[in-house]
Amino acid sequence: MNTSDKQHAALSVTRRQFVKRCSAATAVMVFPMVVPATVFGANDKIRVAVIGLGGRGVKSHVTGLGNQNGVEVVAICDPDRERLNSAAANIRQWYDRDVDTYIDMRDIMKRADIDVVSIANQTYWHGLSTIWACQAGKHVYVEKPLSQYIWEGRQMVNAARKHNCIVQCGTQHRSSSGIREAIQWTREGHLGKIRQITCFAIKPRGPIGKRDTPLPIPDSIDYDLWCGPAQKLPIYRNVLQYDCRYMWNTGVGESVDQGVHELDVARWWLGEKALPKRTMSIGGRFMWDDVGQVANAHIMYYDFPTAPVVHEIYNITAPAFVDGLNIFKTKGSRAEKTLRAGPFGLRVMYEEGCVLVQAYLPHQTCVAYDLNGKEIRSFHGHGEPHHFDNFIAAVRSGRRDDLHAEIEQGHLSTTTAHTANISYRVGEVASVKQQQAATAGVPDFKESLDRFHMVLKGHGINPDTATHGPWLEVDHPKECFKNHDRANELVRGSYRESFKVPDLSI
Repeated sequence: MNTSDKQHAALSVTRRQFVKRCSAATAVMVFPMVVPATVFGANDKIRVAVIGLGGRGVKSHVTGLGNQNGVEVVAICDPDRERLNSAAANIRQWYDRDVDTYIDMRDIMKRADIDVVSIANQTYWHGLSTIWACQAGKHVYVEKPLSQYIWEGRQMVNAARKHNCIVQCGTQHRSSSGIREAIQWTREGHLGKIRQITCFAIKPRGPIGKRDTPLPIPDSIDYDLWCGPAQKLPIYRNVLQYDCRYMWNTGVGESVDQGVHELDVARWWLGEKALPKRTMSIGGRFMWDDVGQVANAHIMYYDFPTAPVVHEIYNITAPAFVDGLNIFKTKGSRAEKTLRAGPFGLRVMYEEGCVLVQAYLPHQTCVAYDLNGKEIRSFHGHGEPHHFDNFIAAVRSGRRDDLHAEIEQGHLSTTTAHTANISYRVGEVASVKQQQAATAGVPDFKESLDRFHMVLKGHGINPDTATHGPWLEVDHPKECFKNHDRANELVRGSYRESFKVPDLSI
């Protein structure tokens, strides 16, 4: 018996033990009766299945895992047969071998010879995919944002804990050596005390359409499996796959989808281990007469104990004056023009200077400046490839502490983003005066609010039409909100009967 066989034999459990572990699940599944191996030997092959075969799944997950020594992608899954066949052809070309293909991920979960499941399907599928994989004894790499709903994210963490699984969230900046070094350097006190962080994502996106008749679903797609936990509804946008992220039923919008990257770095920078005390947001979906529901211009405030974090999202076509954030308010000066940030990143303000984080994948650059705009030091690194390497190293060691973005960190960063999205969703249209009055006692928000109004006016949009979300106080132990029933309905979400996320409360 080889090392791997001995490990699996030692880790086998009785059917009674297995049924007891899975009794909390409302989605009926039958899995192999093993728990995940805690350690893989240096020479043991790790067998991977990739679920979700869009550009991210094929170009990043298949290669990021399959190119590592001792790792082999042996199975792929997608309810879209065209994507499935295309990915299989790519793997055949890249690795000179065939791969097993599946429409239904539950068939993958039943295979005892698969050690790792890598999840790159749509956000609304992340929760159930991860839970099923953990219940089946698989280690998991799951894309960001971690969850569709706050409650769902906590059940994902619970599943990882109950089944002793290594689960990495795809917030790749955590594996950037440049960001890590910059954080350590600032914690040594080189710029004094931290004052505030502004996150930004400026990425123009066009309308998603507004059809008179439902979008025909190709025969190549199993639409019931494609919908999964989401409500099975007719589609009135022009594209099925990518643009589903701009509908609340199947997406969370740019403020969570992209925003979790920046917020994750902000939490890491601050050293925060919990959710913010309260949150608030102002935004709207402007310009496009389409069926999109999420905001495409959105500013958010997160009240953390260490320092406040403000987050700005602009998806509307960006004029020249909003290609980034001004670091120093020296209007019209040469310094202001050179020290601009975009399209993704953070501006970390200190008493004695600031750090500008350009966080566009795959490269990350952090540059520290003094208060006069003079560069002090720079840090450079790459996150993407190292994140997959880090995950496999942790799978081999069996230690979740070795992960750079362990699932609970991914949950807290995603949940932080969710809180402001929920504020927006329960908000009401407010005039500029009302917006200013509601945020008058928050000086760190004024710069972002002024810029928000400037951007809207630059596009011919009346700022009085923006939606102002209420201040929501966070109940940390319960991961919900204090005294706001409508907001708390969005914490839990809803699922189709046959695809319910199970309550795995510990």
